[in-house]
Amino acid sequence: MENHGTNQEQKFWHSIEINDVLKEFNSNAHTGLKESEISERQQKYGKNILTQKKGDGPIKRFFLQFHNSLLYVLIISGFITLFLKQWADCSVIFGVVLVNAIVGFIQESKALKSLEALAKSMTTQAVVMRDGKRMHIDSSEVVPGDILFFVSGDKVAADIKLISSRELQINESALTGESLPVEKNINTLPSSTVLADRKNMLYASTLVTYGSGKGVVIATGDNTEVGKISQLISSADVLDTPLTQRMAKFSIFLIYLILTMAVVTFGVGIYHNQGWVLMFLAAIGLSVAAIPEGLPAAMTITLAIGVSRMAKRKAIIRKLPAVETLGSTTVICSDKTGTLTENQMTVVEMFTDGKTIEVSGTGYSFDGQLKLKENNTIIGIEYSKSLKLCLTAGYLCNDAKIINIDGKNDVQGDPTEGALIVSGAKAKLNDELVEQYPKLDTIPFESQYQYMATLHENGGTNIAFVKGAVEKITNMCSYMLDKQGNKIPFDKDEIVKVANEMATRGLRVLCFAYTDLDENHKQLRHEDIATGLTFVGLQAMIDPARPEVIEAVKKCHSAGIKIKMITGDHALTASAIAKAIGIIKGENPDYTAITGSQLEQYDDEKLKEIAVKYSVFARVTPEQKLRLVRALQVQGNIAAMTGDGVNDAPALKQANIGVAMGITGTEVAKESADMVLTDDNFASIVAAVEEGRCVFDNIRKFIIWTLPTNMAQGIAMMVAIFLNMPELPILPKQILWINMSTALFLGMMLSFEPKEEGIMEREPISSDMKIMDGVFWYRLAIISAIIVTGVVILFNYELAHGATLAQARGVAVSVFIVCQSMYLLNCRSMTKSMFSLGLFSNPYIWLGIFIMFATQLIFLYVSPVNTFFSTEGISLASWGRLFILGFIVYAVIGTSKFIGNIVRKKS
Repeated sequence: MENHGTNQEQKFWHSIEINDVLKEFNSNAHTGLKESEISERQQKYGKNILTQKKGDGPIKRFFLQFHNSLLYVLIISGFITLFLKQWADCSVIFGVVLVNAIVGFIQESKALKSLEALAKSMTTQAVVMRDGKRMHIDSSEVVPGDILFFVSGDKVAADIKLISSRELQINESALTGESLPVEKNINTLPSSTVLADRKNMLYASTLVTYGSGKGVVIATGDNTEVGKISQLISSADVLDTPLTQRMAKFSIFLIYLILTMAVVTFGVGIYHNQGWVLMFLAAIGLSVAAIPEGLPAAMTITLAIGVSRMAKRKAIIRKLPAVETLGSTTVICSDKTGTLTENQMTVVEMFTDGKTIEVSGTGYSFDGQLKLKENNTIIGIEYSKSLKLCLTAGYLCNDAKIINIDGKNDVQGDPTEGALIVSGAKAKLNDELVEQYPKLDTIPFESQYQYMATLHENGGTNIAFVKGAVEKITNMCSYMLDKQGNKIPFDKDEIVKVANEMATRGLRVLCFAYTDLDENHKQLRHEDIATGLTFVGLQAMIDPARPEVIEAVKKCHSAGIKIKMITGDHALTASAIAKAIGIIKGENPDYTAITGSQLEQYDDEKLKEIAVKYSVFARVTPEQKLRLVRALQVQGNIAAMTGDGVNDAPALKQANIGVAMGITGTEVAKESADMVLTDDNFASIVAAVEEGRCVFDNIRKFIIWTLPTNMAQGIAMMVAIFLNMPELPILPKQILWINMSTALFLGMMLSFEPKEEGIMEREPISSDMKIMDGVFWYRLAIISAIIVTGVVILFNYELAHGATLAQARGVAVSVFIVCQSMYLLNCRSMTKSMFSLGLFSNPYIWLGIFIMFATQLIFLYVSPVNTFFSTEGISLASWGRLFILGFIVYAVIGTSKFIGNIVRKKS
C-alpha cells in the first residue's frame, strides 16, 4: 500500500496557504470529496486507525519469563532435589518459579494494552462534507482531503488544517501539555513554529471546548501526531530494573560459588576413598543446602508489602519490580500541570488605585483574603471604588460557573473565568450581584478582538464591563479612578509596566474596564466600547503550586534526587512555578529554562549536557520528552517520569519508573506507566520513593541474613567430609527443614520492617551498587564461621557425652535455628541495634521467633515428626549451650556495628 503519509510528514502544513493545501489533496472547501473516490483514498492512505505493532506471542512471552539468572539457579536446584527424591523441596522450588513466571506474564500483558488504549482514544464520530452534503461517519472512515466540521464538545477525528474558525478553542493538554485551551485561527504561520503554537492546526484526539470551525484533513491514522506518538511508544526501550540487574549478577556469582564448593567437596571425598556415588550425592546435597530457596518468595512478599504501603500513600503500583526501582531513583522528570500545580487557575495578585493587592488561597475554594502588598493589611471590597468595580467586572463579565461536587468546588467553563469568580467570592461577592446587575447583552470573546464585554442594568442607567488582553484594553481606555472614585486621565505607561512585570513572573494578566451607557442602550456593539473606557484594575492569575510540593521538593534535594520539569506549557509560566517550589534555586539563570524549539538544534551527544544543566524544559514535544529521558539514562541516572497525556506515554514507557496521573491521566498514560497516583500529587511520588528505599533495604537485609546461614550449611557438610567424620552432622531432609522453616518464620519477618529514620537523607542507591559489599563479606565470613564451628563442636560434644546420633543431629539443626534467630535481631538494621530501633517497632520479628521455636520443639520432641526427620529431644543443658552460642552471634555482630559507627563518625 502506498503511504502518502511519509511525504505528509515532511510538509509543514501550518506554513502552507489553505488553497495550496486543498489543491494538494484535490479537495473542495465547499463540496468536499466525491463519495466515489473514498474507497480509492482508503486503499492509498489506509483506515483512520492506529496500526498495532505485532509483538511476541503469548507462549513466547510466557517462556521468556524464565530467562533470568536467579530462576536458572532455582530450576537447577529443583532438578537436583527431584533427583534426590526430595518431593516437598522440589514442589516448593518449582512452585516459586512458576508463580514468578505467571505474575511477570500478567504484568507484561497489561503493559501491552497501552497501544490498544491509544487506538481507542481516536475512536469517535465525525461530521464530513461529501458530494456537497453533510453526513455523520465513523472517524475510522475519514480520509485525507475530507472536509470536516466541528463544534464544542467534539473530539477531533484527524489532523486538520483550518479553513474557517469562529471563536474556536481546543483543549490540547493530552497532546502538548498546554494547561489552558488554545485559541485557533486561520493565519498562516512560519515553518519553524513548534507543535504547541500551531494555531491554524487541529490534531487527532484533542477536544473542542468552545466555538466551531471547518478544516481539511491532512493526515490520518499512523501519520497523525498521535500516530507518531504510538510509534514512539513502540520504540521505547524496556529496561531491567536495578534490582533485577543486581540479582542477575548476584545469581551468577552464587552459581560459581556453589559449584566450586560442590566440586571441592567431591574431590576431597574421593581423596578419602568415600566412593564417588556417595560423594556425588553429598555434593548435590551441599548445593541444595547453599541455595537460598526462600529468596524469590521473600523478594515477592517484600515487594508486595511495599505495594500495599504505597497504596496507602496514594500510589498504585502496576508492575511489582517498580517498587524497588523507586528507591534507586536519581532524577524525577515531572510534568507541571496538575502534578506540581493544582490544575486550577487562581488569581494571586491584583493592581488597582496604584496599589498591588495579594490574593491568598488556591484553586476554586472561596477561602482566602485580599491584602495590600505594601503593609500586609487585609482589605475588603469597600477599600475603593476601583477595587469593587474590578472584582465586579470579573464576576459579571463571565460565562463560567463554580459548582460543588462532593463537597469540593470545581469550574464549569473556562478555568480563567472560574478564577475571576473565586477572586470576587473572596471579597464577599456572590450571585446576588447577578440580580443587582441584570445582564442585557454580551459581546463574546473573539480572538481578533481579544476582549469580552457584557451590558448590565445599573439602577436607572446601564453599565458595560470589559475584560481582555492588557495591550488591547489599555488602547481603549481614556480614564482611570483615583482613591475617591473620581475619574482622572489614564496613565497607560504605568499600567503596561505593571502588567509586563507580572507577566515576567509567569502570571496571566487580564485588564478590566467599564463605561456608563444610557438606560435606552439595550444592545452592545463593538463601537460602543471602542474608546472612552475607564480602567479599574488588573487581575493576575496562575495555576499555583501545590503547597505540599514545596516540602516534597526539599525532601528530594536532601535525598540527592534531582528534579526536572518537562512540560508543554510556556517557559515563563514553567519557570515561575519552578522557582516557587524550589526546583530552580541558586542556579545560573542561563540554565533555568530551555524550550523545545531550542532542543531541536542539539544532537544526542549535546543533549546529554543540556539535560544535566537545565532544570525546566518548556514547550517540548513527545519525542523530545523521550530523548530527554534517554539522555539522562545514558549518564547512569535511574529516571522517574510523570505525566497524564497521550504526549507523555512514550517517555513514561522509556523511564525506569513511569508515573501516571490517576485523576486527569489518559488511559494511554496509565497503561504505559509502572505506577499510578490516585491524587495526581507530586508529593505522593516522593512518598513512594521513600517506600521504595525501604523495600530495597528490606530485601538486602533478607539476603544478608539468609546467605551466611545457607553457606554455613554447605560448609558444615564440607568440613565433615574434610575431617573424614564417620557421620554427617545434618541430613538433606534436615537441611530442607532448616531452609524452609527459617525462611518462612524468620526471614519473611524482615519484609515488615518499617523504614529507618533518615532514609530520605541518604544519597540515592547507586545503579552499580553491589548487593555484596564489604559488610556483607564480613558477615558472611564471621557468621558462617561461628555456625560451622558450633555445629561441629556441639555435634561431636553430644556424641562424646552419650547422646544418640539422632539427638546430636537435633542439636546440630538447632544451632542453625538459634543462631539465625539471634542473627535476625541484628539484621533489622545495618548500623543500629534493635534497642535504638525500638524493641517492638516490628512486632512480627518476635512473632516469627516465637513460631520458629514452637515448631522446632515439635521437630525435636513430637512423634511422628521427629521420627520422619531422624531427630530426638535434647536436654536442657544442650539448650543452654545453644543459647550461649546464639548470644555470641548477637554480641559479635552488635560489637562490629558499634565499632563501625564510631569509625564512620570519625571519618
